[in-house]
Amino acid sequence: MGFSRDELESFRDATVPDLVGPDLKLLFVGINPGLWTAATQTHFAHPGNRFYPALRMSGIITRTIDRGEGMTDDDRAHLLERGIGISNVVHRTTARASELSTTELREGGLQLRQFVAEHQPAVVAIAGITAYRSAFKKPKAVMGEQDDDFEGCRLWIVPNPSGLNAHETIASLAVAYAEPAEVAGIALEPPQ
Repeated sequence: MGFSRDELESFRDATVPDLVGPDLKLLFVGINPGLWTAATQTHFAHPGNRFYPALRMSGIITRTIDRGEGMTDDDRAHLLERGIGISNVVHRTTARASELSTTELREGGLQLRQFVAEHQPAVVAIAGITAYRSAFKKPKAVMGEQDDDFEGCRLWIVPNPSGLNAHETIASLAVAYAEPAEVAGIALEPPQ
């Protein structure tokens, strides 16, 4: 599946529903949906995004999810059955996260806190240190588990899986995502 630039641009400012189920253990949080994500209605969707390959390599999920075509209903059910949810700091779709204002990030951070307080996952993993620093006024935050209580949940900052984050690999992302998943109580399975 491919999209023309005009087709992708038609999804600008759209939203993508959160993926959340009743037994939420681990909530992954992106910065905001990209155009490809909106077009496929699949968080972290884009042929160059390494999120799903990293989840598979780490054993967090046990099936391959097509990041270019998007999730099937069975894929969504698999994530929910494993206790995995996905949301964003900001819900407005843009071509790049750099299009978001600091005000949008901070407002999104407040909304994320409300979402987490309502759903109470064991662990929240925010993918993107720069966005986290802006959204939560934490300019000195570093990767990994944070000392702060996050609405009663443990909080990790993990690397952004975007292909634009060139110094990360699928393998390094898999390692970074496995730690919060284990703490959240998700049994890591060897890839099949």
